Amino acid sequence: MLKKLFPGRISWWEVIIFAVVTALMTAAFLIVPIFENTSFQRMGVYLEAWIFFAVLIMANCQKPLESALKTFVFFLVSQPLIYLFQVPFSAMGWGLFGYYRTWFIWTLFTFPMAFVGWYITKKNWLSLLILSPVLVFLAYTALDAAHSPRLLVTALFCLGQIVLYLWAFTSKPLQKLLGLAVPLAVAAVVLLLRTAAVEVDCAVFFPDYPVFSESATVTEDNDNLTLSLEPYDDSAMLRVHATAYGDTDFTVTDGGATYAYTLQIRLDDGGSVVVNVVKR
Repeated sequence: MLKKLFPGRISWWEVIIFAVVTALMTAAFLIVPIFENTSFQRMGVYLEAWIFFAVLIMANCQKPLESALKTFVFFLVSQPLIYLFQVPFSAMGWGLFGYYRTWFIWTLFTFPMAFVGWYITKKNWLSLLILSPVLVFLAYTALDAAHSPRLLVTALFCLGQIVLYLWAFTSKPLQKLLGLAVPLAVAAVVLLLRTAAVEVDCAVFFPDYPVFSESATVTEDNDNLTLSLEPYDDSAMLRVHATAYGDTDFTVTDGGATYAYTLQIRLDDGGSVVVNVVKR
């Protein structure tokens, strides 16, 4: 399997074809509704799949400069094509390219990163050092995704990458052991710290789009929460500053009227913070 994945050579035509195929596949995952909120849709948003593609190219080059050039061109071709393929199917049309800016910045970074990354093929302690940030990122993503059944493919894919890279690019058992244990430990600690340290600062709409006067007040009983009202056109928004997850009942008093709501602050299956206001 390693010889098939890393034969040691990749032509420019193969790089271009690889870029077009991965772009077409990613666009399909983003367009077809069945892939929504799955591990496959993540390919168009997150980095784990593109790390794998980059390593495939880097490890099949003969020199660091070749690695840098081919990896850079791969991203330079694939990323804008993803948006181009989506344009006919999106209500945003050409406005989709507004999201390309971030990926273009990443594309620029691929040149120096792939130049240095080529040295993983030396299969020594330097290889493990170069791989370390990638291994930590993959371990973090795997552990973060493991709590969600719909992201099981992501978790297994990231863990599979860790095992593959350690098997292919390290030669000593101690390197393989440290390359597996240390990133998993670091990722676990980071996840624990992230879960413990909550900092939410956002504004959300009320579900019934009420119109409050300037004298309206918000009342809640939660030491980890501060709420206030913000005007928005003809309606109002709730400014939320929270340092803990959970549900909190609160009321808005405006003159003689009282409105009862529940604020919900939670982590979704993808690890993102979701803030909702529900009318009671």
